[in-house]
Amino acid sequence: MNEATPMVQIRGLSKHFDGVVAVNNVSLDIQRGELFAILGSSGCGKTTLLRMLAGFERPSSGQILIDGVDMTEAPPYERPVNLMFQSYALFPHMSVEGNVGYGLRKEGLPAAQIRERVAEMLALVKLDNLAARKPDKLSGGQQQRVALARALVKRPKLLLLDEPLAALDRKLREHTQFELANLQYQLGTTFVVVTHDQDEAMVLASRIAVMAEGRIAQVGTPAEVYEYPANRHVASFVGNINLIDGVVTDAGAGRATLRCEALNASLSVVCEDAPAAGAALCIAVRPEKITISRAAPEGQDRNVVKGVVRDLGYFGDQSLYRVRLSSGTVLQVSAQNLRRSASLTIEWDDEVYLSWEVASTIPLRS
Repeated sequence: MNEATPMVQIRGLSKHFDGVVAVNNVSLDIQRGELFAILGSSGCGKTTLLRMLAGFERPSSGQILIDGVDMTEAPPYERPVNLMFQSYALFPHMSVEGNVGYGLRKEGLPAAQIRERVAEMLALVKLDNLAARKPDKLSGGQQQRVALARALVKRPKLLLLDEPLAALDRKLREHTQFELANLQYQLGTTFVVVTHDQDEAMVLASRIAVMAEGRIAQVGTPAEVYEYPANRHVASFVGNINLIDGVVTDAGAGRATLRCEALNASLSVVCEDAPAAGAALCIAVRPEKITISRAAPEGQDRNVVKGVVRDLGYFGDQSLYRVRLSSGTVLQVSAQNLRRSASLTIEWDDEVYLSWEVASTIPLRS
């Protein structure tokens, strides 16, 4: 198979359940050796899409090709695919070594070959010293690695992971994200991860597909999805953001001026295809792009509004401010705490200026 051919080609894939559309005409290419994330809220269709890739659900229409071969109607056991379940589904009566080698024994491989491949995989996931332990004697992170080793030991062309880190606590989950990404890089196996966790998708994936109501809303690198969201849904789902509606009062030369009644202010935005005067336009600003200060900001090409701090959250590395403007609209601002101090430079009820670069203002489609 040509190395340029995507590992997974999804063409016009749909799935209906009793008249309800779960996946709606999805087309997607996933490249070889890629760690690809399908991100979306509960009920968006991401798990149904994963189950169709695995062969556990039959598409209502469309086509699935894996490594160039049409697998649309193929049963799960005929696909070069393995699925790692969210629950891990480890056999409690088997040791770590027994769990990892289970699939190879079912295939009837020689015992010596099984021992060699299991040992190789346990060393890769750093569990070779725990080979004799039972699952109930392992931590959550160790159980996760056993499930991963069991899925990978059969050397699938494609590994599907359904919310793989959901059962772990926050600190362990953050640590395991990097372990999983590093392991995928070492093996070069194509991984497809389904998750509702935006941070998990951003850390793990080389590319992300954001799903909404059974469709793909946007596909891109984590930076593209975060900094250049395709529409209002993606902007509001991925990360924190301020959404502001306005009406274009002037446009030209790749820029537009908006009158935003919600802010009682006029704002500038960079638009490649600037809409005509009188058109409605939604813009977005990430909280970390906004500078908060007591003094009026200096410098050109910035949007500026004024308000009063109504809420304040201190998180150690950063502080989150909710600033109420004279119009009553509240904007969120995230500021890094760069200096070590037991007191904050801006407090509740302080009158402040909020400013951000015009280029940081994101124009959005509905």
